Formats: sequence, C-alpha cells, structure tokens
Amino acid sequence: MRKPLEGVRVLDLTQAYSGPFCTMQLADHGAEVIKIEKPGVGDQTRYWAPMRNGHSGYYSYINRNKIGLSLDLKKPEAKQVFLDLVKTADVVVENFKVGVMDKLGLGYEVLKEINPRIIYGSISGFGLEGPLAARPAYDIVAQAMSGMMSVTGFPDSPPTKLGPSMGDNFSGAYLCMGVLMALYEREKTGVGRRLDIAMLDTLFSVMENFVVEHTMEGTTPHRNGNSDPSLAPFDSFHAKDGDFVMGTGVEEMFVRLAEAMGKPELVQDPRFETNIKRCKHSDELKAIIEEWTTTKTVAELEEIIVGIKIPFGNILTIPETCKHPQIAVRNMLWDVYQPGIEDTIRIPGTPIKMHGIEDKCERPAPLIGEHNEKILSETLGYSAEKIAELKEKGAI
Repeated sequence: MRKPLEGVRVLDLTQAYSGPFCTMQLADHGAEVIKIEKPGVGDQTRYWAPMRNGHSGYYSYINRNKIGLSLDLKKPEAKQVFLDLVKTADVVVENFKVGVMDKLGLGYEVLKEINPRIIYGSISGFGLEGPLAARPAYDIVAQAMSGMMSVTGFPDSPPTKLGPSMGDNFSGAYLCMGVLMALYEREKTGVGRRLDIAMLDTLFSVMENFVVEHTMEGTTPHRNGNSDPSLAPFDSFHAKDGDFVMGTGVEEMFVRLAEAMGKPELVQDPRFETNIKRCKHSDELKAIIEEWTTTKTVAELEEIIVGIKIPFGNILTIPETCKHPQIAVRNMLWDVYQPGIEDTIRIPGTPIKMHGIEDKCERPAPLIGEHNEKILSETLGYSAEKIAELKEKGAI
C-alpha cells in the first residue's frame, strides 16, 4: 500500500533538531526528502553524541528515510542547482537564522516566482518579525523565555529545563502540520503558502492553563514539582520500594481511591470534597495518601490502582522503557543498519501508526552528498559532464 505522502518532494535545508524533526515526519510517511548539506561539513548534528566510527547516532535517528545532496549555496552554480530543484519540488523547509535565505537570493519571494505552487516553511527562534527576529536561538532559549522553565521543577529548586528539547520537536511537529494543511489547501487553490513557525510561539502556545491562570486571575504560576495545579490527587507518590505516579481526573476516581485506601470518609472531608478544595489542600492530601502507599510495594499498588480504573504509571529509566513490552508491541524501536557507523542501531520509530502500511524505516540517514549523482542525473537530467563540472567548481 502506498504511503500517504508518496509523490511529494521536499527540499530540506534544515539542520540541528527542529527542522529535521519536521522533515523526518514527512519522510517517514512517504515524501521524498532531499537533505541538502554543505559539502565536507554537513549538518551540525553529524558531530553530536553518541558517536561511533566518527558518525553520529543522533544524526542517524533524525535524518532517516531521507536522501542526501551536497550543495555549497554560496556558489552561483549550486544556487542554480537548487533553483532547478525548486521547479520540481512541492515543499522547501529551512531553519536558518532569519534573513539568511534572502541574503543568498533564495528567499520565498524568489522561489514562488519560479514555482507558484511551492510551500515554503521556516522555523526560527522568534519568527520573521518583532524586536527579537534576528536573534539565533536554541531550545533552551525558547524554554527560558516562554515561561516553561519557570514552572518546571520543585518549589525549592531553580527553574529547570525539560529533559527533551520540546521547543525543537514541537516546533517541528507544528511545521509538519502546517505543511500538510498547505498541501491540502493547494489541492483547491493551485498555489503554495509561506509558513512561519517560531520556537517561542510554540512553547508559549503549549503552556496549558499557566497563561490563562495569569490572565484571568493575575497570578504568577510557580513550580509544583510533579503535581498538577488544576487536579488533585495528581502527582508522584512514595511506595514501600520506590515511587510511582497516578492521577484522578474526575470525582468518581477520587471516590474509588478513597474506598481502596479504606478511608471513604475523605470524600466528605471539607478539605477534599471538591477538586478545587483538594488542590488547595494538596499537600495534606498527599501526606494522607502516602500513609497508605508506603505500606505497599509499587507492584501491589499497580494492581490495586489499575484495578479501580485510575491512571497509574511506573517511573521507568530509559533502559527500562526500551525493554518494556508495550514499546515492543507498538514497534517503537526500529532496527536500522547505518553506513558509516557500520552497524545496526536502534532508534525511536514513528508514533503515527497507519494501519495497512508497513511500519519500518525504509532507508538509513544519508552520508553527505550520498545521492548527488542520482538526484542530479535522474531528477534534473544533468549530464555526467555537467555533474563533473559542478564537482570541480566545489558547488557539490
């Protein structure tokens, strides 16, 4: 069965994480993604750990299913190659600092004249306009400035970055959604679209009730550790032999929990009779719950709490998660033989499971310029002599 994006050609000028995360989603689901890198240098993540035989596992994960073309876009010959490719393409994606593509003479206004159907998407730290537009950014900057770090961690800890780079991967996911919307719109209008994703906007948009709490009540949200300021009990808890998490999202769940604890009277306790009151007295409620949970093992509590249909989770390490049977059943680890590393590595698979389509990695991440001749000869029809000339001039 064909993948849904087969026939879509993407020119991928991105590097690091945010842009490649977007184009990885497109490639995983059938798009032909041409990864364009500077000759001899490549994407900066080619030098990010973990490394083996001088090749990066990070790069291999985030650039699977793409084909590789090396172009030095500062050379006029390489610019012409790129413009020739734009005529054949559906999508261009970049995450350079704002203004770089315009300085190269390859901005959206130029590309849409060549191909009015082109969809041009960019990711930057702060977007195309505003006082910070020209600033470069990494994920930690977006986490800091969006307010995310200020509400992450425990009350007595300093502001803390989330473990994964949420500004990067969520921005990549948003741009992927934008590309799909624009492709759908183009089916009706016949013309492309400019897409502009800012990492700061992305993280500000996913701050849940923290922003609305401030705008409605004038408060300054703070760090709550593992608890949720809007629900209680909803937290991590101590057991006899470790910790676990659980959350009660509706009144019926709290009633069932109180009964399982042998404390049905908690439901009528003036401190806990509504969710709002439980949130106000969450520290007192947690202490009462842990009087019960610390008498039992995590395994015993899992059986009880899952049995009364309350969401429960073990706090797993990465090795434990990788070995979990649920991850195996969902095929969330793909085995890929990666040239350069010269070994099979295991990388996270796609969470988008399309029934009826084989769920696997089709090709490993490309070496720098690995598919130069194939792309230039088959896609653009260049002669062997022209390709040799481009190579001699350092354009590829």
